[in-house]
Amino acid sequence: MEQRVSFVTLAVRYVARARSFYVDGLGWEPELDVPGEVVMLMAGERLVLSLWDRAAFEAELGAPVLQGEGVLPMTLSHNVATSTGVREVLELARAAGAQVFDPVEREWGGFTGYFADPDGVRWEVAWNPGPIGRRVVPGTDVEARP
Repeated sequence: MEQRVSFVTLAVRYVARARSFYVDGLGWEPELDVPGEVVMLMAGERLVLSLWDRAAFEAELGAPVLQGEGVLPMTLSHNVATSTGVREVLELARAAGAQVFDPVEREWGGFTGYFADPDGVRWEVAWNPGPIGRRVVPGTDVEARP
């Protein structure tokens, strides 16, 4: 099996609300848009972020998704080339209606903050000056391994 992830699927309560946040608020372009069912957005060269109706998600998986208060036991991360970029993305998310958690300097030398999308999914916005951090940001000086 190749070492890669092709899709990240988020089970959302209201597809239209999620679409509005990601497309209208953050400026992402849909690859597939089926009103009330699913919105698929290219999140990388070969990576799709899928916003799928929660009821359809549960029907396919055969089990209810976690509900209630708290944070999902995962985050998504959007890495940027500079610490200033962290603040810029967080302000864009705030303008789109996200709850924003202010960025801080990290003990490992980076700078990160978080925002929550309409369904509470936490996105980390990070500047990581190390080699792996530069590797995931397009246009930086570290080439991807074959």
